[in-house]
Amino acid sequence: MVEVTNVTEYQAIAKEKLPKMAYDYYASGAEDQWTLAENRNAFSRILFRPRILIDVSKIDMTTTILGFKISMPIMIAPTAFQKMAHPEGEYATARAASSAGTIMTLSSWATSSVEEVASTGPGIRFFQLYVYKDRNVVAQLVRRAERAGFKAIALTVDTPRLGRREADIKNRFVLPPFLTLKNFEGLDLGSMDKAEDSGLASYVAGQIDRTLSWKDVKWLQTITSLPILVKGVLTAEDTRIAIQNGASGIIVSNHGARQLDYVPSTIMALEEVVKAAQGRVPVFLDGGVRRGTDVFKALALGASGIFIGRPVVFSLAAEGEAGVRKVLQMLKDEFELTMALSGCRSLSEITRNHIVTEWDAPKPLIAPRL
Repeated sequence: MVEVTNVTEYQAIAKEKLPKMAYDYYASGAEDQWTLAENRNAFSRILFRPRILIDVSKIDMTTTILGFKISMPIMIAPTAFQKMAHPEGEYATARAASSAGTIMTLSSWATSSVEEVASTGPGIRFFQLYVYKDRNVVAQLVRRAERAGFKAIALTVDTPRLGRREADIKNRFVLPPFLTLKNFEGLDLGSMDKAEDSGLASYVAGQIDRTLSWKDVKWLQTITSLPILVKGVLTAEDTRIAIQNGASGIIVSNHGARQLDYVPSTIMALEEVVKAAQGRVPVFLDGGVRRGTDVFKALALGASGIFIGRPVVFSLAAEGEAGVRKVLQMLKDEFELTMALSGCRSLSEITRNHIVTEWDAPKPLIAPRL
């Protein structure tokens, strides 16, 4: 096997290894998949303004997220059904994140429970929450996550209904029979029925609460003391409302381009959200990050850190825990090199002046001294 030298190469390996239904579920986006491509393409329209002749013999990539010190601003986004990619699933991902010294976010729809993931050993973990129609289920789940030592709730707010993912409709997607939504197993909500379209779309229509609104963000704070990150914000307006409603952080996300197609890429929406947040809460980004250069660009635009989703499931499918470790290591190494070549020795030295975007006003030319 040819050595994997970058994150993107894992996708082709995963496609070879996985059943079509599983690969398509992980890989596809909503409808025309315009935003899916744009999440990647938009990064290529941001260029560097590197500063030279700075002593970059020591580079510090460490950062603090909600008070927790991590090795780098690269974290793991919540992705569902990881045992569909590899038998060890979320266990492998949790161990890889822990050994890399970073944060893993566990999906509500994991194929391993919060308790099982906690049993893999120490680590800083966040829990992604979908709000079910039955609020007792939600309260119970949040309590279990707290008890299992999870440190924050990432509340997904862009999914009152599931986006139209046509590959899943064609494949009649359903969770393989040997897997369950482990967090819901004892609640009779752990299985997904075959449907005329996507089994997941039918499950969401039946179980997830379409009435979800800002009052529920308030309600969540009455049942947990954990900080709440609002995941799925793309506008300045919603950023301000989220902060007014007690959010501890914002995740700029378009759900991996799987919900509403033709929303902007997250890297293009980022600056608007950062400006609206005015430094009151940290802003994070997920969607389309495949290179250390992408991480740098997000931080230069004001993000406090980024989350990766598909690279985790693709590398997990290819090489299990070792694959996820390698993805985190490759991104870390590339990011360190980008910092060095840009003249930045710590995250605080990465500024908006280190990049140039199409929407920047042209820099005034300095008149030459004659």
